[in-house]
Amino acid sequence: MEFIRLKKPIGQLEKRRGGYYYFVVEAAVVEQLPNQRATRLLCQLDGRVSYPCGLNHLGDGNFFIILSTANLRKLGKNAGDSVEVALSVDPNPLGVAIPPVLSALLEGDPALKTVFEGLTDGKKT
Repeated sequence: MEFIRLKKPIGQLEKRRGGYYYFVVEAAVVEQLPNQRATRLLCQLDGRVSYPCGLNHLGDGNFFIILSTANLRKLGKNAGDSVEVALSVDPNPLGVAIPPVLSALLEGDPALKTVFEGLTDGKKT
């Protein structure tokens, strides 16, 4: 999938909801994704910072992606500033690398591999 490009303001959730920095991804954009809200994404900010991410419910039908404080510092941005966002589908559906020791276990034990493959992606991480 090609990049989805957005220019978004950076928000900050209320402290009772974690206080995370974030930007909104509208439901109409999420509907374009192959697995909709379950799609793992690669996020690039201002063409300088990249990281794997997932979508979180905002509570109004839209979604958000968390921005770490460390990434905001790298960009020299604060809540209220705008950021150029490029999203693409992460080719790794888990969003993390499978450790070599787990790969070896799965290859050496067909029953374990069957159980592992039966798990949802969220349970595999």
